[in-house]
Amino acid sequence: MYDKDLAIDILSQIYQATLTIIKRFSSVKTVSDFTDSEYGMEKLDSICMLLIAIGESLKILDKVTNKSLLIDYPQIDWKKATGMRDIICHHYFDVDAEVIYDVCDTKIDDLSEIIKKITDDLQLQKE
Repeated sequence: MYDKDLAIDILSQIYQATLTIIKRFSSVKTVSDFTDSEYGMEKLDSICMLLIAIGESLKILDKVTNKSLLIDYPQIDWKKATGMRDIICHHYFDVDAEVIYDVCDTKIDDLSEIIKKITDDLQLQKE
């Protein structure tokens, strides 16, 4: 068994990070919105930082739960979600804005919904 309160705290941080990404990405319509201005590059940098935080938090969550929680939610490719952190951290100057755009455009909403569901499920288990 694992500390559900700690898991919920970690999930809450991840959820808040996904909401921030969704908000910051809302004005981005094309990859060039990231790459063609200083403002866009700052937005890209801030989103990358949050993706790093999400990936790291998912790794910690997996450790805290003895890899027994995320496996029950196969809707998300957790290996890729945690791997994004490694790619950004270790290859930061080579980060492809198109990849970050795609993640924000096609993956973050789903991740946010699943993180919320996991949190809700854990809250119910505590009651």
